[in-house]
Parts: sequence; C-alpha cells; structure tokens
Amino acid sequence: MTVLLAVAACGKSAAEKIPSVPPTPAAPAVTHYTYEVIATWPHDARAFTQGLVFRNGEFVESTGLYGQSSLREVEVNTGRVLKQVPVPSQYFAEGLAVIGDQAYQLTWRNGKGFVYDADTFRLEKEFAYDGEGWGLATDGHWLILSDGTNRIRFLDPVTFKVVRTIEVLENGQPVNRLNELEWVNGEIFSNVWQTDEIVRIDPATGQVRGVIDFSGLLAPLDRGPETDVLNGIAFDAANDRLFVTGKRWPKIYEVRLKARP
Repeated sequence: MTVLLAVAACGKSAAEKIPSVPPTPAAPAVTHYTYEVIATWPHDARAFTQGLVFRNGEFVESTGLYGQSSLREVEVNTGRVLKQVPVPSQYFAEGLAVIGDQAYQLTWRNGKGFVYDADTFRLEKEFAYDGEGWGLATDGHWLILSDGTNRIRFLDPVTFKVVRTIEVLENGQPVNRLNELEWVNGEIFSNVWQTDEIVRIDPATGQVRGVIDFSGLLAPLDRGPETDVLNGIAFDAANDRLFVTGKRWPKIYEVRLKARP
C-alpha cells in the first residue's frame, strides 16, 4: 500500500513507470523465384567470367585467373570479342562496373583496382581498397563492392573511400560468399558463390528481398571438364532485360523471373 501511495503521489501509475520495449521488427518476407529463358546468346567458353556489364548494346566483361585475366567488349549476338586488353599476369581480375565513360575493375587479393576509359580501354589510373575484391556494381553514383563475406561496401568513385557498409541478411542470418553484383531496378543482385542462387538485396538495409534459383540453367550437354559456377549478371535498363552466365559457360541467357507460388 505504501508503494502504491508513493506512486500515486507522483502523479504516475505503476504501469507508466515501466519503460516500454519496442517490438523486434519482423524479418521481411523473402520471395523465391524460378526463371524463364527468353533468349540464348553465345559466350566464350574460355572466359572465366568475373564481372559482366551491358553497355551501348554490347557486353563489357572482366575475366579472371592469373595470366588469363582481361577486360573485353563482347558482341551480344555472336559472342565475338570486339576489343580486349590483358590484365598483368600477377593479378587475378574480378568485378566490373561502368560509370559514365569510366570502367572500374577489381583484383582478387591485391587490394588494387584499375580505372579505364570505357570506350578505348586505355588504363587511366589505379586505386586501392582494403580486403579482397569480388563483385562490383554501381547505382550510377557509388561503386558497390563485395569481398566474399556478407558485407557490401559503397565507395566514392573519385576518392575510393568507403561511404557506408551494409550487412546482408536473410531471415536474420548472414548471407556469405557474395560474389558478382549488378544494380537492377533499385536493388542489388548478387551471385552466391558455389551455388545456383542469385539474391535480391535491399541496398538501404541489406535485407534479402528475394532468392532466385537458377538450377538447371546450363544443360548437361553444354558442360565440359572446365565448366565452373554460375557467375555473371548484366542488366539492360533501357529495355528491362536481365542476363546471366557462368565461369567458362558457352552461353549467356536472357531470363525473366517467375515467383514461386
């Protein structure tokens, strides 16, 4: 009774004295997708695809492996390499992004990237970043970099300083081995290395909005002894076309996503 009177004297109820605890926000629903193949295009089966960009009606591609890495322009309809520059043999090239008339290419473990004139492939400068380089994309303003963890960093394309970082989570769990990236209609699409999955990521929160299962995309008859994993996403924003391929795959696929029931 003494406690209740003391509370009443303060003009507060006992319930009002208990600090409120905000509810834990529910994880956003994750939509699962399969795919429909719209068209198939030839692809150099020797290309160890690390980054893929659709630009001016052609593909710009970064290929990896020590002594085989390159930056190349590829004709969509034929898979013919129109232009190519080698990357020095001490580097294993990785992700690729194009902003305006500049192409940015990562390397795997050297902490070094290259900036090229996107039209001529003339090397303009180099830049540094911490950790490994895996995938690279852009929202038209920032460079968006993955490093094989569940972390994605946004870099200033002039100073190359990190402006912010997101942690990618699916239902509260980290999604590791994020690889090649692409900016698609306001989301980040990312290959998950050594799987047939691409995840759709909210760039503001890092939450996974969707998971796309590309199992069975490359037919068994198209696989050879050196065929490697699904890796390579390009987006034709003007025509809303999505392309995917893999390391040493003989084909690039234009696909349409289909939500599972």
